[in-house]
Amino acid sequence: MDRKDADRESDDLTLVEPSRANVPDGPTVVSVCVTCKIADGGTVVGPDMFESVRAAIGPSDHVLVRPVQCLSVCKRPATVAVTSADGYTFLFGDLQTESGTAALVSFVKSYRKSDYGLVPWRERAEVLRKGMVARVPPIRWSPDDGSAPK
Repeated sequence: MDRKDADRESDDLTLVEPSRANVPDGPTVVSVCVTCKIADGGTVVGPDMFESVRAAIGPSDHVLVRPVQCLSVCKRPATVAVTSADGYTFLFGDLQTESGTAALVSFVKSYRKSDYGLVPWRERAEVLRKGMVARVPPIRWSPDDGSAPK
């Protein structure tokens, strides 16, 4: 193959995004703690976070934003969990309403496109990187060898 053939062949190449066979199925659930209080113990910040996230995501058949009473991360309000039936569960704390909401909207979009909801580190907003509390593998994760769910 000479250079002209190689150039012509590269012109015919089309970038195709690899298909993701293991994207989370069913709705992505965003659970927002509505009982979170800031460190002074008096100001409840959870309801504002819930309303902000719910409004930003809007009505969706693919994402359910729900209030929950407590996620037991009381020293790191506001706290939010993102999960799906067959995907990772991410638990974030130390979220401020404005920056946290924008970061969560972006994260949920990436979560829905990622294998098992495992969003690459570089796709997570700084507030989520710093606010990471836990990353829990899907329930179907193999306990024997740690390999991906079947």
